[in-house]
Amino acid sequence: MHSLRKAYGAAALLLLTLSGVNATAQQTFTRQDSLRGSITPERSWWDLTYYDLSVSVDPEHQTLSGSNGISYKVLEPGHRLQLDLQPPLKIDAVMQDGQALAVQREGNAHFITLVKPQRPGAIETLTVQYSGAPRVAVHAPWDGGFSWTKDSAGQPFVATSCQGLGASAWWPVKDHMYDEPDSMAIAVTVPRELMDVSNGRLRKVEEGSGTRTFHWFVSNPINNYGVNVNIGDYVHFGETYAGEKGPLTLDYYVLPADLEKAREQFKQVPGMLEAFEHWFGPYPFYEDGFKLVQVPYLGMEHQSSVTYGNKFQNGYLGRDLSGTGWGLKFDFIIIHESGHEWFANNITYRDIADMWIHESFTAYSENLYLDYHFGTQAAAEYTIGTRKNIRNDRPIIGAYDVNNEGSGDMYYKGANMLHTLRQLVEDDAMWRDMLRGLNREFYHQTVTTRQVEDYMSRASGKDLSAFFDQYLRTTLIPTLEFRSAGDILEFRYTDIVEGFDMPIRMVAAGETRWIFPTADWKSEPLPKGAEPTFDPNFYIAIKPANKP
Repeated sequence: MHSLRKAYGAAALLLLTLSGVNATAQQTFTRQDSLRGSITPERSWWDLTYYDLSVSVDPEHQTLSGSNGISYKVLEPGHRLQLDLQPPLKIDAVMQDGQALAVQREGNAHFITLVKPQRPGAIETLTVQYSGAPRVAVHAPWDGGFSWTKDSAGQPFVATSCQGLGASAWWPVKDHMYDEPDSMAIAVTVPRELMDVSNGRLRKVEEGSGTRTFHWFVSNPINNYGVNVNIGDYVHFGETYAGEKGPLTLDYYVLPADLEKAREQFKQVPGMLEAFEHWFGPYPFYEDGFKLVQVPYLGMEHQSSVTYGNKFQNGYLGRDLSGTGWGLKFDFIIIHESGHEWFANNITYRDIADMWIHESFTAYSENLYLDYHFGTQAAAEYTIGTRKNIRNDRPIIGAYDVNNEGSGDMYYKGANMLHTLRQLVEDDAMWRDMLRGLNREFYHQTVTTRQVEDYMSRASGKDLSAFFDQYLRTTLIPTLEFRSAGDILEFRYTDIVEGFDMPIRMVAAGETRWIFPTADWKSEPLPKGAEPTFDPNFYIAIKPANKP
């Protein structure tokens, strides 16, 4: 098969600039955006190794108080360290080796002046004490923070969600995705009649005066927005899944009123794991188990503590996002948010501008779940159906170093891009190996778009540079113009970046063949009177052209 060639250099960059497709470059960003979104000098000299988070939650007054012990390895000498905490929360004290340290606040960023010499190779710890009323979620999980609600019995029902907004909305943290602790302890104190469910495994429960403290431990690296607190009058049930790496514990926490509905709906979890382990490789966090936890918002991909609020029904709150019927064959939140365990929690973006690495692959995981359980045609119909949700408002990749997400098209334009790439690979066994290989190559790592692109090119044996430039960095949809002249089909691409030469499948007179469009008109013999059709699995526009 024809291979896509690399031809994306200065001319193509000029094309993007002149056409205005790189809309994010025209946005205005502030110093606060840079302090949050870049690896500042006060972040770069130290490497996270461990968090020891302890927080007491008061649902009645909607306040927090607690501390975070931050252990780190010194990479090079430094005397100022940046941590982040968002108002109205405040840092009460920062201590290292029993000595109080000076803190200078600039917006959400806090710069700590260290007294102790920071020697390269040393492991050091400082402890941040904090308190206050955290930001209240406006429309969780998209506009997140703390969700303070009550269940049908009048008991507090509380949860966190903070992707994009940042983990610093509720705890003091190195709030940049490039650096993750190797492991983490989470201790949450709640009123005695309630339970906290957080990430990892429950080590112990301590009884206090009118309170209980739940001690959780995460034995794997974890991204900061993946850390969560879920508080309610939970009941628990569970099972064990026989997975690729052995027995995997599955634990479910729901409100008592919803227990029977949950027992039925959560039967989809083993089938989800079976499909995703087939396509992506072993579940990445066997040591920490898998939990599905009911929350008062729609749901989120918190690592080993996936949250659920889809009202125990199939679809997306009962709707089929594809309009094909296939979206009602599964519970969107169980499948989508669990898919993030591979793409978001195992493989994590270094910069939120590359959020497509999380959302495009996970939106595509919906396709792969259907493929595994209902067949390739069902999966294709579903993915093609989601194209109606694509807006092409701005590029999928955002601006770097300023905490800027790209377009929401990272979901279904991204999924259709990957579905198109599967057609180009032409070998489903190889395609599966590529997806599993991604999760091996970047196991428990933070990555860039370039790393993912280079891996996909190398694994497929095709130079995919122009392909990714087209779909990730522009709003242009490749348009195939065609016209027939007797027994000749003429065709070309328009609305493409330089070097884009993706072949597609065509059917004419019952015969399927590949054609190889470029920016220049090309021709192929065509049976006289035949009406060509083009494979809809390729995400392109089709436009009949006028005869010359």
